[in-house]
Amino acid sequence: MDRKTFIKTGGIAAAGSTVLSPQNIFAKSKKGIIRLGFIGVGMRGRNHVAIALNRDDVNVVSICDTQEDSLARCRKQFKEKSKKAPKEYTGGLDAYKRMLEREKLDAVIISTPWQFHHEQAINSMKAGVYVGCEVIAGLTLDEHWDIVKTSEATGIPYMCLENVAYRRDVMAVLNMVRQGLFGEIIHLEGGYQHDLREVLFNDGKQPYGGGVEFGDKGYSEAQWRTQFNIDLDGDLYPTHGLGPAMHFADINHGNRITKVVSFSSKARGLADYIEKKSPGHPNAKIDFKNGDITTSLMTCVNGETIEIKHDVHLARPYSIGLRVQGTNGIWMDVNQGMYIEGKAAKSHVWDKADEWIKKYDHPLWKKYEHLATGSGHGGMDWFVDNAFFESVKQQRQTPIDVYDSVTMSALFPLSIQSVKEGNKTLDFPDFTNGKWKTSKPVFALDDSGF
Repeated sequence: MDRKTFIKTGGIAAAGSTVLSPQNIFAKSKKGIIRLGFIGVGMRGRNHVAIALNRDDVNVVSICDTQEDSLARCRKQFKEKSKKAPKEYTGGLDAYKRMLEREKLDAVIISTPWQFHHEQAINSMKAGVYVGCEVIAGLTLDEHWDIVKTSEATGIPYMCLENVAYRRDVMAVLNMVRQGLFGEIIHLEGGYQHDLREVLFNDGKQPYGGGVEFGDKGYSEAQWRTQFNIDLDGDLYPTHGLGPAMHFADINHGNRITKVVSFSSKARGLADYIEKKSPGHPNAKIDFKNGDITTSLMTCVNGETIEIKHDVHLARPYSIGLRVQGTNGIWMDVNQGMYIEGKAAKSHVWDKADEWIKKYDHPLWKKYEHLATGSGHGGMDWFVDNAFFESVKQQRQTPIDVYDSVTMSALFPLSIQSVKEGNKTLDFPDFTNGKWKTSKPVFALDDSGF
């Protein structure tokens, strides 16, 4: 019996109230081969395609995109791997709906511009297919709630493909947290701190730099992502920092975020960049609403604080800016430092974090490093995709479930609202409706792949 037939007979739908619990409530798939479709095969989508094409348990049967350039580059991937060409869907924003109607899919991966994620995910879940979606989940809080309600009503898992949660050092530190090395967790930090100026502006021919164009004159992400920085002021990309922090603090699994307040600095970086690159260019006169640095502070029901930054307009090296601090010590990725009281080499002197990372390397990385090598972003892309694929194969819940997914994404609209309302402290929604009180952590508990 395929998934769509199962849903029509009420199997998964009837389990809607429990499908989002940690337990494996599906029988294991007998096929073992995932019929996968892609909605969006731009640069990020093709990264996922590359990982899928390297697997024997995934059959990419269809791809969908509105741009011929993206489709052509994706075709080349299949040809180079001597794989059967997928069915293509194009011709408009609704092309993906035809794909969902005509293809017998087990899962889709969505890698389109942010404004399309909500509708595409909703329709995919209603079609009975697992959803692996790039960040963010939606543009408004209502859209985030729509995702939750649709997943609950259909019984179909939704997973935010947040790769930093699977970064090697992040998982090693999670291992340390769970073994009590830091003592009781007090404070967490993270963010997206990455110079994106050459992503937001280019020459219309290449994805990175070479010019100061965007929108219709830009290429790749500059076609759509830049406009968000013109229109909105807040944290436009919160999951790289908040996703890992949530696992460190067991958010939605015995803990939850209760309050949030956000602040944005003045916006000078993008206009300054344009003027330096192309003096007198009219784009330098654009009123960019998004502050160069947005800082959000959150409190948790168990007493921890979480600070998340969005910093992508200024000259700087890349960093997530992660910090884990407890009663026994601290880890910071910026200075690659670690200090555990009573165990550090010298009192009040940072140890090199590498030594600790190697000692507490997560079982997942020990087991699968050879498969993850070269897959993108230092290997963490393989791990997040593998977790999604294994969940689909075994017809079980994803390790980053719908509640986790929308929680790490909801800082997007909440930060915008807080800044707009004069840095107002807001209640953080409980997307679990109280399930967090009894839910147990499930993310990366062992080396099983999840």
